[in-house]
Amino acid sequence: MSSGFLHELTWRGLLHQTTSPELAGHLTHGGRVAYCGFDPTSDSLTVGNLLPLTILARWQHAGHRPIVVMGGATGSIGDPSGKSTERQLLGMDQVRSNVASQRPVFEKLLEFSGRHAASIVDNADWLMRLGFVELLRDVGKHFTVNQMIARDSVATRLESREQGISYTEFSYMILQAYDFLHLHRTAGCTVQLGGADQWGNICSGIDLIRRVGGAQAFGITSQLVTKSDGTKIGKSESGAIYLNAARTSSYRFHQYWLNASDEDAVKFLKWFTFFSKERIEGIAAEHSAAPAERAAQRALADEMTTMVHSEAEARRANECGRALFGGDIRSLDAQGAQDVAGDLPGAAIGRGEFAGEGKGIIDALVEIALASSKREARDFLQAGAVQVNGAAATVESRITAEHLLHGRYAFVRRGKRQWAVLQVAP
Repeated sequence: MSSGFLHELTWRGLLHQTTSPELAGHLTHGGRVAYCGFDPTSDSLTVGNLLPLTILARWQHAGHRPIVVMGGATGSIGDPSGKSTERQLLGMDQVRSNVASQRPVFEKLLEFSGRHAASIVDNADWLMRLGFVELLRDVGKHFTVNQMIARDSVATRLESREQGISYTEFSYMILQAYDFLHLHRTAGCTVQLGGADQWGNICSGIDLIRRVGGAQAFGITSQLVTKSDGTKIGKSESGAIYLNAARTSSYRFHQYWLNASDEDAVKFLKWFTFFSKERIEGIAAEHSAAPAERAAQRALADEMTTMVHSEAEARRANECGRALFGGDIRSLDAQGAQDVAGDLPGAAIGRGEFAGEGKGIIDALVEIALASSKREARDFLQAGAVQVNGAAATVESRITAEHLLHGRYAFVRRGKRQWAVLQVAP
């Protein structure tokens, strides 16, 4: 039953490497314990963190127990893996605050009760109690400098003579290895999960467990996933896509997935959703038969928004999209208007500019970059190509306080799909 975990990762295109051919046999016994670490350098995880989180959930679905390790201690140092420069060190108060802010998303995707209950631990609870001499004596003696500088995360930085690597980040792999040893001792953890860039750190932990206690442990790495154009998952033109609604609205989150390319949409369904193979193949066939209907993107956007936010938020994101692209912008409630406004280009001006006769539409079009000049703005208006909050605008139109949607927003559309927003500055 439990060895199906590796099969699951394989058909989804996620399995990159395992550290031992004996792993499959190890997983035939249910109830194994694995951990994956998360870096609390921000108050919210991003879409890029979703992959290891969903892999932990798949581990649990396969009948095993997952542990989330929040890097309260290591996060204050920074993992050099995949980084070309030294990270800015965070204060412990900020790290603790970030750890607390990130916890809710784990509770949405993992089960914290029952036979295979997940747990969340903070490595500050054990690493901050270690003395420096104690660490060197009991842990550091099991590492050779030759071994450490051979790891890709260190070797790459050493090749850069200008930047190099500090002793702080050089020591990171020792601390992560100790995490694995500590969890092996206290929770029976035998597997570490991580991205392909964590291979060296995972191997260091396995070596430490073998050297200290003579026990066997394993590692599983997943592909470092990128979009079909080679860009990083979780980035958009307007910045990172966060899992916290306070940082990225559910509407913008939904739009991110809805805008996936045809090449990526089905692949993302495999990577990020818990849909069965048969269901994904059905969606792929529907999408292939009528690409313009974007069945794969719609299924992806709805499911991801439901997973990370809620089914209600997924419905509201769809309503916002219909209001915007169908032109019925006045149907938006206050929260919907705020979410849509946050995802559109435009400008914020003082409330006083809307008082009295208000803001002239010609000036507004230039200010929100829907026209490059006043002359071009007049041309658009004379052609009947401009609407403000769903109502046709003319050259003489002005935007006053009474015209603002929910007292704050003037949504301006030029043509069928060009939108921008003029809003009252907070």
